[in-house]
Amino acid sequence: MFRPEEIIETIKMIKMENLDLRTVTLGISLRDCVSKDLDELKENIYNKITSSAENLVDVANKVSEKYGIPIVNKRIAVTPISLVIGGAIKDLDKEEQIKACVEVGEVLDKAAKKVGVDFLGGYSALVHKDATKEDMALIDSIPYMMEKTERVCSSVNVASTKTGINMDAVKRMGEVIKETAFRTEKAIGCAKLVVFANAPEDNPFMAGAFHGVGEGDKVINVGVSGPGVVRAVIEKMPDADLGTLANEIKKVAFKITRVGELIGREVSKELGVKFGVVDLSLAPTPARGDSIANILEAMGLEKCGTHGSTAALALLNDAVKKGGAMATSYVGGLSGAFIPVSEDSGMVAAVEAGALSLDKLEAMTCVCSVGIDMVAIPGDTPATTISAIIADEMAIGVINNKTTAVRIIPVPGKKPGEYVDYGGLLGRAPIMKVNKYSSEKFIKRGGRIPAPLQALTN
Repeated sequence: MFRPEEIIETIKMIKMENLDLRTVTLGISLRDCVSKDLDELKENIYNKITSSAENLVDVANKVSEKYGIPIVNKRIAVTPISLVIGGAIKDLDKEEQIKACVEVGEVLDKAAKKVGVDFLGGYSALVHKDATKEDMALIDSIPYMMEKTERVCSSVNVASTKTGINMDAVKRMGEVIKETAFRTEKAIGCAKLVVFANAPEDNPFMAGAFHGVGEGDKVINVGVSGPGVVRAVIEKMPDADLGTLANEIKKVAFKITRVGELIGREVSKELGVKFGVVDLSLAPTPARGDSIANILEAMGLEKCGTHGSTAALALLNDAVKKGGAMATSYVGGLSGAFIPVSEDSGMVAAVEAGALSLDKLEAMTCVCSVGIDMVAIPGDTPATTISAIIADEMAIGVINNKTTAVRIIPVPGKKPGEYVDYGGLLGRAPIMKVNKYSSEKFIKRGGRIPAPLQALTN
C-alpha cells in the first residue's frame, strides 16, 4: 500500500521530474511456431504475436490512465529468430536463406504494426561461442531486413564470460553495421541493432530485447526510468558527502521501483500473463534535465567526461541497483544507468564542449549497465575499426562478468563535428572522432579470445 505522502511525492516526480515507465514489454515464446515450411512458419509467428499481444496497448494505456503514470513505449520481445527458423531454411542455398530471414523480419514488422507496439525485438542470434548456418544467415540478412522494416530491432550476442569472445562474429558484425548504415536512411537501422556480451534474457529495453530460452510462454517485463528524479534529489544536497548522496539515490530508486512493479503487475493481471521483472534503468531522453550527464554534473563535475566521471557513474549505478533490489525481489534486465549519447542532451553538450570522447565513454562503460550506446561516427570509418570498438567493449563485459553492448552508427557522408538528427527518443547525435590508426590485422586474425579465469566458477 502507498501512503498519501508517497502518492503526492510520486505525482511530483511525474509532473516535474520526468518520471515515467519507459516500457511495458511483452515477451512471447515462438518455439511452438517452428515448422519446416517457411510459409507455415511465417503464419504461425504472425498468429502467435497478434493473438498474444492484441490487447497489450489498450491495457497499458488503461493502466497508465488509471494511475496517472506515463507509459512511453509498448513493446514486444520474441524468441531469437535464429532459434526458430532453422528447419525452414536448412535446405536452401545461402541467398535463399537470407531472403527467407528477411521475409520473417517483414512478418514481425507486420505483426508489430497490427497490434500497435512501438518496437519488436528478437531478430537475434546467440553466437558467443560459435555460429550455426542459421545464425550466419540471420546475421547476413540484418542489413536487408532493416531496409524493409520499421519497428523490428536486432541483437547479436558475440561474447560471454563463460565462453570468451567470438572474434569471427565480431569481425562480421563490423561489416554488418557498415552495410546497415548504407542501406537505411541516415543509418537509422544501426540505431535498432545491438552487439552484446552477456546478453540478459529478460531485458525489456530496445534494441536489445529478446525472449530468452529460459522464459515461459509469455511474460510482462517493465522498464522504469527517472534520471530527472535522481538529479533533483542530488541538487537539493549541494554540500552532502558522497556516502550520503549514495543513500539518497538508493531511497529514490526504491520508490521508483515500487511504482514500476505496481504498474507491471497491474498490466500482467489485466492481460492474464505472468509478471517477470522490473528493469530499473536510468534511461535518459533528449528532454531537458532528463539526463545521466546532468546527474554526474550535479554531483560536482563541471562537465560529464572530465576526470571523476567514471567514479561518479559507478556510485550512481551501484546505488540504483541497491535501492531497486530492496524494493522488489524481481529486479532484472539491465538495471542501472544508461549512457547513450544521442538520447541524452547532457551527453551531447559534453561532446560539444570537448569534455567527452569515445575513449572516455568506453572507460565509463566499465561501471554502467550498458556500453557504447547511440554513438554516431564518421561514415567512412572502416568496418575493421568498428569491429575493434566492439571487441574492446566485449572485453570489458567478459572480464568484468557484466552485460555490455555496442550500438554504434557510422553515418554516411558525415564527419566529426557534424550531426545526425533522428528526433523523438533517439535524439540528435554529434559525429564523434575515432582513432585514425588501423586495427585491421588484429581483427582479421579471427578465432576466439578464450574465456577468462573467472569463468571457472563451477
